[in-house]
Amino acid sequence: MTSSLIITTYNWPEALARVLESVMSQSVTPDEIIIADDGSTEETKEVICQYQERSSIPIIHSWQEDNGFRLSRSRNKAISVAKMDYIIMIDGDMILHHKFIADHLKHAEKGFFITGKRVKLSAELSQKQFKSPKPLTLFSRGLSRGRENAFRLAWQPNLMSKTQTTSVEGIHGCNLAFWKADVLTVNGFNTQFEGWGPEDKEFALRMINSGIKRKRLKYAGIAFHIYHDESPKTLLEANRAIFEDIQINRARWCPLGINEFIAVELPQIDEFDASLVTHSLA
Repeated sequence: MTSSLIITTYNWPEALARVLESVMSQSVTPDEIIIADDGSTEETKEVICQYQERSSIPIIHSWQEDNGFRLSRSRNKAISVAKMDYIIMIDGDMILHHKFIADHLKHAEKGFFITGKRVKLSAELSQKQFKSPKPLTLFSRGLSRGRENAFRLAWQPNLMSKTQTTSVEGIHGCNLAFWKADVLTVNGFNTQFEGWGPEDKEFALRMINSGIKRKRLKYAGIAFHIYHDESPKTLLEANRAIFEDIQINRARWCPLGINEFIAVELPQIDEFDASLVTHSLA
């Protein structure tokens, strides 16, 4: 089993450097790192080049032109170049516990995708992480939200992560893992989403509709979210409408997805009700 770590980023090189530093200290490292860059400037490229020079792990810079908030497209482009079987996806503002990759790989299982939690840092603690980075723990002062998600069990029976659900609540792409083959069956992330919206939940819902089960990671896969202001939500209503369309039609496939970058096959319509693909194909 091989793994790709995809890190999404946009014009925050200071945070990306801190995240990459936490990746370098993992007890088990991924086989490759892909930076899914939604159009950052040269400053971010310089940070990536620095880590490419010092890292024994291949680091790939997947960049697209800055043409607005196009997170789904950036993720698809990064997934399309991933060479490994299993993909772990985080945001470029997530400082990883040193067992983060090891935990995800331990609980990886065919037929499942994994959703993890995050621990939010205060603005003050986030700044301290930039100036004088120290390992973060359950007892760190300045955890503003989700402290309970910083609790890790050293001994983790697989049952701890076996909580299965068809709900997509609480899913965030900042801590998400899946098999690349499964991504292709649903055509990746839906690039109809532009701007802030529920693209993570919509992606997960199509996976569930396809028979891929959700596994909640508990007491493992710990990551600390660096404080920042929230993105503008000017397109939220339009993006919610896309999500609701998938809910109503129980879609397994989106017409605008990773097929922009690699060839993927549309599921055979005669194997299930055509409405399960999506009525928007018409």
